[in-house]
Amino acid sequence: MRIDFLSRVYKRVSRRVLPLILALILILFVGSQTTAVSAKSTEILWDTYGVPHIHGKDNRSAFYAFGWAQMQSHGDLLLRLYGQARGRAAEYWGEEYLDSDRWVLTTGIPERARTWYKVQNPTFRSYLDAFAAGINAYASQHGNLINDEVEVVLPVKPEDVMAHLHRVLHFTFVVNPEQVIGLSQQKLQAGSNGWAIAPSHSASGNAMLLANPHLPWSDLFLWYEAQITAPGIDAYGATLVGIPVLAIAFNDNLGWTHTVNTHDGWDVYELTLAGNGYRFDGKVRDFLSKTLSLKVKQKNGSLQEQSLVVKNSVHGPVVLEKDNKAFALRVVGLDRPGVLQQWWDMARSRNLNEFEKVLKRLQLPMFTVIYADRKGHIMHLFNGQVPVRSNGDFTYWEGIIPGNTSKTLWTKMHPYRDLPRIVDPKSGWLQNTNDPPWTTTFPATIKANNYPPYIAPRFMDFRSQRSVRMLDEDEKISFDEMIAYKHSTRMELADRLLDDLIPAARKYGQDIGRRAANILEAWDRQANADSRGAVLFALWVEKMDWDQAFSKPWSENSPRTTPDGLANPKSAVATLEAVAAQVEKTYGALDVPWGDVFRVRVGDIDLPANGGDGDLGIFRVLNFAPSENDRFQAVAGDSYVAVIEFSNPVRAMALTSYGNASQPNSFDGGKQLQMFAKKQLHPVWRQRQEILAHLQERQVF
Repeated sequence: MRIDFLSRVYKRVSRRVLPLILALILILFVGSQTTAVSAKSTEILWDTYGVPHIHGKDNRSAFYAFGWAQMQSHGDLLLRLYGQARGRAAEYWGEEYLDSDRWVLTTGIPERARTWYKVQNPTFRSYLDAFAAGINAYASQHGNLINDEVEVVLPVKPEDVMAHLHRVLHFTFVVNPEQVIGLSQQKLQAGSNGWAIAPSHSASGNAMLLANPHLPWSDLFLWYEAQITAPGIDAYGATLVGIPVLAIAFNDNLGWTHTVNTHDGWDVYELTLAGNGYRFDGKVRDFLSKTLSLKVKQKNGSLQEQSLVVKNSVHGPVVLEKDNKAFALRVVGLDRPGVLQQWWDMARSRNLNEFEKVLKRLQLPMFTVIYADRKGHIMHLFNGQVPVRSNGDFTYWEGIIPGNTSKTLWTKMHPYRDLPRIVDPKSGWLQNTNDPPWTTTFPATIKANNYPPYIAPRFMDFRSQRSVRMLDEDEKISFDEMIAYKHSTRMELADRLLDDLIPAARKYGQDIGRRAANILEAWDRQANADSRGAVLFALWVEKMDWDQAFSKPWSENSPRTTPDGLANPKSAVATLEAVAAQVEKTYGALDVPWGDVFRVRVGDIDLPANGGDGDLGIFRVLNFAPSENDRFQAVAGDSYVAVIEFSNPVRAMALTSYGNASQPNSFDGGKQLQMFAKKQLHPVWRQRQEILAHLQERQVF
């Protein structure tokens, strides 16, 4: 490996040098570098935002380099995640990981991962081998840059990669421990925005795509931005740390994003215990049981062993026993090991037909697909492995299901043709903000009545309504306008309620209520750093009981304008006055700026935030947790953004909110977080000349 000197050359160039001379220098330099790199070499070009651009001589080499790159950017995190996916984290790091290990082992993740690895086709299995080899090679050569505590996980095996994927997808996204047995401290804050705009709705006449997942800013939820170029692929996008392929991506011909869909891919069955087993179809069945040994590292470094009895019914593993009942978990996709290859082949597709052919494998257990391409096609697919259920609606299957009969035990999945899907709607646009597929565009094109009632619920929240409003009210959306809409912090809920709340406060309120009304009337109804009134409104919303608060509930007949109105204005004003008094006492003013109270922080960088909870109808989502001095710190929300226009060449801007590395002394240095606070995106460099002109480091293998 050798380090290129391009960045040093550019630092020495005077800012006053004529553009022509700069261009000539660049041409000469690029030409010399092209000849210097053998066709037999693989390289990583790191740009100034810490994004690795991987150029592989073949696919195996590209996977190797991607493993290396992820270690350089997130080595400590990656090894810790792989240790957890093995179910041995308590053995490595202590009792705080014991619940995690129990969950991983009870759900059979390590054993199933070994099986999944073995059944990959030989070519793709060799890619996984290469990815693991890249991880181990980096660790071998740069052990001094890795935390000693996580080195116990080394060497990484390709089975670890599969186990991590399995834990992330099936046992965090499809079903989260909190939803089942309360293992995690808080519920999963997972969401996303996705837009696809057809040429008919685009100012340039080109299709456009917005990718914008919202996830926690820590742990296995961190996004990693990269470009992968090798024979048959040139894709740019992002994936979660530890995943060896891009999960959201675009190439010269097409692109897609995912949103967390209203997908029910798991059920908890209540079993009636009898003898050493459980009752099923009038008979008593025995559990399939095995006893595993858990090792737990003690504070003195010794290991203590604990036994874990894992029971399985015909439904799945027993995750809880109490009051002579057992609760068994059933999850989709445990027999479909082709997720990684499906994502890889999606990124290699060249048109809609090829892309859908890959999607029809249905290896990905969930996630909406929002798609756009160079030819102007756009698509919304409610993607996922959806069980064929005998009866019941979405609400029924969200509850505890009787496990004493085969009538409730699903065994088959709906085929691709059964899934809600629309291509090229007349509206010219598609959106999803984690709402059901029925609201993807207007006039509505996917009709809920045409699908089983358990497919998805029926609702449209305020963030979805805000999303649709921005798309529908602008007949021709430009690339720059899409970036501006992406960063919109306007609160749809405020637009819906202030016309009731302000006059009610003046009618029923005391002095502080009337002053609060004045603040809310002057407020810009946004959650920008300098917005005054947003704190007051958001905290009022938090204190309200919304089950009966609206005078007009949500209606399928008016999905974009309901719910509306205050059912009890006098009570709403009383809540407003109590909140106003607290705001004034805590922050010294009713109109304290949003960014004084809500912050974004990474390391030593502490900046005023913009954006807020999607429940307020904000498109720019940030979720906060209490911090010191009655402030709040962003812990989830906007995490990766990509805005793509399928022009010639493709135009794109992107940002990874918290930066593209978690290792100490990374390239990023907080640069992307500062851009995040300013509502900026960075240019996406995909062509070699562009990348070399913004080079931070070059590694050749």
